[in-house]
Parts: sequence; structure tokens; C-alpha cells
Amino acid sequence: MGRFAIAGLVLAVVLATSPAYAQAEPQGPKSVAALAAQLSPAVVNIGSTTHVPGGTPFPEFPEGSPLGDMFDHLNPNEGKGKGPMQEATSLGSGFIISADGYIVTNNHVIEGADEIEIYLTDGRRLPAKLAGHDDKTDLAVLKIESPTPLPFVQFGDSDSAQVGDWVMAIGNPFGLGGSVTLGIVSARNRDIEAGPYDNFIQTDASINQGNSGGPLFDMFGKVVGINTAIIARGGSSLGIGFAVPGNLAAPVVRQLTEFGETRRGWLGVGIQEVTDDIALSLDRPNTNGAMVVDVDPAGPSIGVLLEGDVILQFDGKTVARMRDLPRIVAETEVGRAVPVKVLRNGSEEDVDITLGRLEVPSDTAMVAGSDKPAPAMTDTAPAVGLDELLGLGVAPLNDAARAEFGIDAAVNGIIITQVTDGSDAYDKGLIPGLLITEVNQKPVSSVEEIEALVTEASTAKRPVVLFKVTDPAGSSRFIAVKLG
Repeated sequence: MGRFAIAGLVLAVVLATSPAYAQAEPQGPKSVAALAAQLSPAVVNIGSTTHVPGGTPFPEFPEGSPLGDMFDHLNPNEGKGKGPMQEATSLGSGFIISADGYIVTNNHVIEGADEIEIYLTDGRRLPAKLAGHDDKTDLAVLKIESPTPLPFVQFGDSDSAQVGDWVMAIGNPFGLGGSVTLGIVSARNRDIEAGPYDNFIQTDASINQGNSGGPLFDMFGKVVGINTAIIARGGSSLGIGFAVPGNLAAPVVRQLTEFGETRRGWLGVGIQEVTDDIALSLDRPNTNGAMVVDVDPAGPSIGVLLEGDVILQFDGKTVARMRDLPRIVAETEVGRAVPVKVLRNGSEEDVDITLGRLEVPSDTAMVAGSDKPAPAMTDTAPAVGLDELLGLGVAPLNDAARAEFGIDAAVNGIIITQVTDGSDAYDKGLIPGLLITEVNQKPVSSVEEIEALVTEASTAKRPVVLFKVTDPAGSSRFIAVKLG
């Protein structure tokens, strides 16, 4: 027994002193305690108050009803009017970006607020004024006054934040101010359909209600994102959060701080996605680019870009997807001459465009398929031959067709009169009442021209035909239809 006890003691000593069991260095990721302590004073909690119509719920009775007279004296809202006001409060996060008190947060944190208060980590509670806001990126800039300089943080280069990099969120989840969570960049360039410039950083750093507007830091202490959205169930995060990239937010914040509004670049074109079939019709190896479907006659691109051009690069930046272009254009300085690379009639060309200023939301609208119900069939006889090849019937546009389909007097083309159920044209959204104005990027003004170009494509064994179609109101788009 004694031998075994001594042997066990010797073994314990050996294990305790063995290098494999030494605990000289902490295991796991390096602590972020020092970084969190350095950055936390610049992160604030935001409380906003909105006065909304309210009152205690109480049944309303028809005018003259004896029940109304009977219960009037029991109505807790009696004498307060139909809509007594109540206070609705919300909590969020934000971060100070200058010593003189400018604060960045999400627009939805303070939207419609009558009063905004900022809670600092030193215990102070200061009123804030709205310096400017932007619905499209869900950003807002606030201003507070302080007798002493305030701690602040700076934007970093969000493009350098790669998938797998450590990131840290600080904020006010569920009112628990000063909460620090750590995670990684899970993905980049996420489109969650929150706005026209979606390009979110996805992270697994825990983000919950109240974190909105708070900063997402890299390990150098720079702001690479603004925590904005979560995938949630029952109000709690499922571990997937989204942040507006710092490189997208920084120019917006600068403009809101300086001007109180955004001043975005404007190209003045309508665009649509380059689908697989459209790429096939253009003999392209990929679906990169944004296809121009119309050019605003009062815009900066008139006489420079043409309908049917595919914008491949803008200001040296590749347009990998259609939705990249509005964001790149919006971030570009107004009034600057910008080089643009386009695909035109099968060849790449370089042009220069001096950007205008975006004034209305529709100026960079992306043209999508129509969701209008199909109009009634016209009695005009369809052309022979196209039905077999494409499942389409077309005819010249006349006054009767204009009246039947409500086609604007300024809109011209060859009208689609019939679409075969189950055909590729049907699946692509072609319907009677749409007008064909181009075939394979060549203008057409007669049924015979359409037939000739489609026959030419069929003879050349091209798999698809590219149509430019216009709706009765004059909006255009390109649709590639497979030859049957």
C-alpha cells in the first residue's frame, strides 16, 4: 500500500511539472479584455421616445345605440378625446465618432422619435439632436453637447475584414448596456433585401434586440461594421447577425454630418440582371454586369450609354452582379468624370460619364419582370411561324390594340397578341399587350423584321433570342427566350 501511495505521489509530481501540462500561457483565443476596455467608453446606449395615439382599449358602439349611453361613464378614455397620446420607447446602441459629440446609429433606432437621450458609460445622460438620417442604408447621425471632449472611435477598412477574422460587438442588448460579444466574420456581401445598397457583413458575434446601431470592431479597434439586423425567433437571435460595412457607411456618415443629407452619384439609367439566358444570347461566358434597359433623357448618361449596353466596370470596379452597380454609383462623388467599361454589340468599349446627383429613389431603380395580370386577348390575327419557334403571336400595333391594352400614345412597337401556355416565353413572363422593340439588339418596326431575325437566329442554331419588350406605360426590359 505504501509503495503504491509513494508511486502515485511521484506520478502526480511528474504530471504537474511536465511541459505538456504546464499552464504558463492561457489556452484558446487571446483575451480581448484590454481592447474592450479601451473601446467601451465610446459606445453609447440610446433611448428614444415617441408619442403615439393610445388609450385603454374599450368597445365602440354604433351612434345612437342605448349601450353607448349606458357604458359612457365607464369608459376610461372619456374626456381625453378619441386618441389620447401614449409614450412608446425603444432602446438601441450607437458609437461616438468625434470628440465634439457626433454619434452614429441605425435610423430605425430613432425613426419618428420626439426625444432622444444618450447614456454614456460615465453615467451621464444627455439629450441628442438628429443631424441627419438615410433610409436607404438605415443610418443616422446624432449630436450631443458636452463641456469636455468625448472618447471616440474611427472607421477602419471593412474590405480587409475577411471571412474567419475575429470581430467584436459592443452594445445594449435587451437594455444590458456595455455588453461585449466576440465572434468571426461568417460571410460577406449578403443581400437580405433590406434596401437598394445591401452588402452586409454576416457575423456570429452575438447580436440581439438593442444591439442595433452599435459598432462591430476588428481586432485593431476599428469600426468595420454597424450592427443592423438579425435572424431571430421570438425576438431572440439565432446566432446570425448582419452589419452595414464600414466602407459603405463612412461616406454616408460624412455627408450626414456635413450636410444633414446624402449626396449620392446618379447615372440616370434603368438596369436589369444579366440572366444565364441573356448571357447565352450575348455569347458571354458569365452573367457579370448590369444591362441598361433605358436611359433618362435628362440624365448624365444620355448620348453616352445606349439601351442594351452591359456595364462591366464602373470607375475601375468590376460589376459582378446587377445589384453592385447602384451601390458603387451611389458611393461615387457627384460631378466627377468616371470611366465606364461596357459591352456593346459584342465588343467592349470605354466611355466617360460625369455623374449627376441622385434626387429621387427611382433614378437607380432596377427593372424587373411585370407582376401585372395578363390583359385580355386581342382579336388581331397573330403572325405565322413565331408560334412554332417561340410560342408567340405578334401583330402590328393599331388604334384598337392601343385602346384594348391601354397603351400610351408615345409607346410604339410590335404587340404580343398571344403566348402559348408552358412555353419558355410564357415562363419568362411575356404576356399579351407587351410590345417588342428589339430582337437580338436590333430595332424592329414590323412583324416581318421580327420573323427574319428569329429565323436568322434559328438557322444559325442560336439557342436563344433576346427581345427588348416595353409595357403599355413605356417601361422596358430585356428577356431571352429559348428557341423551341
